[in-house]
Amino acid sequence: MLTRRHFNLIGTTLAASAWAGAARAAEPNLPVAKIISGFPPGGTLDVIARRVADKLRGAYAGAVLVDNRPGAAGQIGVMALKDSPADGSNLLITPSSMLSIYPYTYPRLRYTLDDVSAVSLAAHMDHGLAVGPGVPESVTTLKDFLAWAATHPDGANFGSPGAGSMPHLVGILLNQLTHTDLRHIAYRGTVPGVQDLLGGQISAFWGPIGDYLQYQKVGKLRVLAVAAPARSVFLPQVPTLRELGYPLNVREWYGFFLPGKASADVQRRAAEAIGQALALPDVVEAGRAYGLEIKGSTPAVLQQMLQADAQQWRQLIRQSGFTAES
Repeated sequence: MLTRRHFNLIGTTLAASAWAGAARAAEPNLPVAKIISGFPPGGTLDVIARRVADKLRGAYAGAVLVDNRPGAAGQIGVMALKDSPADGSNLLITPSSMLSIYPYTYPRLRYTLDDVSAVSLAAHMDHGLAVGPGVPESVTTLKDFLAWAATHPDGANFGSPGAGSMPHLVGILLNQLTHTDLRHIAYRGTVPGVQDLLGGQISAFWGPIGDYLQYQKVGKLRVLAVAAPARSVFLPQVPTLRELGYPLNVREWYGFFLPGKASADVQRRAAEAIGQALALPDVVEAGRAYGLEIKGSTPAVLQQMLQADAQQWRQLIRQSGFTAES
């Protein structure tokens, strides 16, 4: 008698066979390829980059390395891609902020959207506001935190993964909506910021909820709100800003890109290989552990998402009055 376990085993075997067949059918014509990331190792972006790199080895290229280039709030990674060969040997994985927001906040940005070519969506994620041990345990809601910050000016602050990033702008817009003045502290990625939050050096942090999950479970951090259209499946008990009366809902994504001069054939080959990697059950499950909804796409779909986000953020940035010099 075939049990559910047998069917699961059969499904796993078939998936593995399909992947092996795809790898054999697409013999690598690149000895080495790199996935560039503009952020330090250890964060949610790095999780996807390394999982996909593992799956692309031997299929897309003989070896696939992850090249972390942190700095300038993710801009260095984009510039590294811009200046690289367009033969498919260099890919970029980046949050949407670097492409949908920075063109409207950095007047001297050293790249344009023409310098990148869309390949595939990698994941959706939500940003949340978390507080740590620098804030009293009695602070359990956003309303509590804003009231506490109003009477504790030294602790009235929030960190973000970088100046001009989506979490930073969400913090600015929330300041305006709540008529508060939480001082912003920029970090080079989420990992150092969350570490300072855990150590009590800062009071709060806006960033990907996946970086909070392990600490939320053991009570080291409290996530007070998410800036998403709906509650996160990973933190269903946490309200959205819209639920709390603040009309702000945004969602960020990670995507893969090639240099802007990459040919359609190089773009197609990269998209197919990355799409196959992202569809593997162990990659999807690894993403869930970090609050990521793993999902690939065609280059056209990613390009449409980028254009829609850029239009939304152009309006929100005008509303916020933010510039890189502010």
